[in-house]
Amino acid sequence: MSQELIDLRTSILEGRYVDALAIVDDLEGMSKQSILANIQSFLDRMMMHLIKNQVDQRLTNYRAASIADSIIRIKRLNTKENKTSYYLKADEWDEIIEESLKAAIIAASVEVFNGELSPNQLSELVERTKVINNTKTLLGLIYVHSARELPDMIPNYLAQLPGGEDWKEGRR
Repeated sequence: MSQELIDLRTSILEGRYVDALAIVDDLEGMSKQSILANIQSFLDRMMMHLIKNQVDQRLTNYRAASIADSIIRIKRLNTKENKTSYYLKADEWDEIIEESLKAAIIAASVEVFNGELSPNQLSELVERTKVINNTKTLLGLIYVHSARELPDMIPNYLAQLPGGEDWKEGRR
């Protein structure tokens, strides 16, 4: 990125404003790609825990905390600087969710049943529609609740997952 900044400065000093604007557009694109990559990383992590929850039929404190942290971080990353718009709108998640589901199955296969299942074997056990619906519901919270409210809303949804009531009540 430093070369782009040098080129931008040179373009401005030389009065080549069209070139300068093109560099600014490139920098904006690079920034957005970086943000989307970070969002997808947190989405992968969240979906991995949703898969583990579905297969094991239990919700642990660690899983709940990781899912909540992922949603909170996605909200933070997805909200543009103006605080009123998003990089990914509510109806633009389908493709990224599909990509993350595949990555999440691979990651979860290492942990579910002590890593005894291959990603293909785990994939056969996963009810994809449920994982996708849970993911979309959790992502929907970022559009409905403020950053301040969001941490208080997530546990209410997590309690509805398999083993969620036991988790909420502190039963194991």
